[in-house]
Amino acid sequence: MNSRERILGRVRRALADAPADEAPIARDYLREHGQRSVAETVELLAENLADYRAVVHRCTDDALPDVLVRLLAERGARSVLVPPGLPPHWLAGVDATRVHDRAVSTPQELDQVDSVVTGCAVAIAETGTIVLDGSPDQGRRRITLVPDHHVCVVRVPGQVVSSVPQGLERLDPARPLTWISGPSATSDIELDRVEGVHGPRTLDVVLVGQGRIEST
Repeated sequence: MNSRERILGRVRRALADAPADEAPIARDYLREHGQRSVAETVELLAENLADYRAVVHRCTDDALPDVLVRLLAERGARSVLVPPGLPPHWLAGVDATRVHDRAVSTPQELDQVDSVVTGCAVAIAETGTIVLDGSPDQGRRRITLVPDHHVCVVRVPGQVVSSVPQGLERLDPARPLTWISGPSATSDIELDRVEGVHGPRTLDVVLVGQGRIEST
């Protein structure tokens, strides 16, 4: 008898006298911490994103193309990776060479791309987390893991939720989910922080739908 069989045997013996029709215990977990307005939820998202060292920008829908032009120009991006479903007008004014999301692209080729621009599936305020699910405006997972600079567009308030349980309700677990809380970073036992080890070194998040443009 191996370890697995011994453990399963113990479980069966422990459940031997349990009523077969016993109803499962329902746990009533909190769905969010506190009560917030929509505006307060968006502010919490921006605060937590900034706390994770993402750079947060806010703009109206009409101003988004100009904001993307500025962010890519400030980065000095000569090439930008574009998911197949990214709205064309977002990058209409960008001079950088478009690199399309292709299955045959090698990690070495992706590493040569300066920036990537995507949408998102949902943004979670309480954890400052952005989730990508591989939808057409986000592309394959690897295109946001290899280039050094990621610009992610979040529609406010439609794509913003307060908590992780609320975010999970909007996601399909069968899709390739990427959870992003700030730029890529890791620390060793002496707490020396190194950024860009397993993802973008710089994360710009654009909250679209607010009435002003600013960074935090």
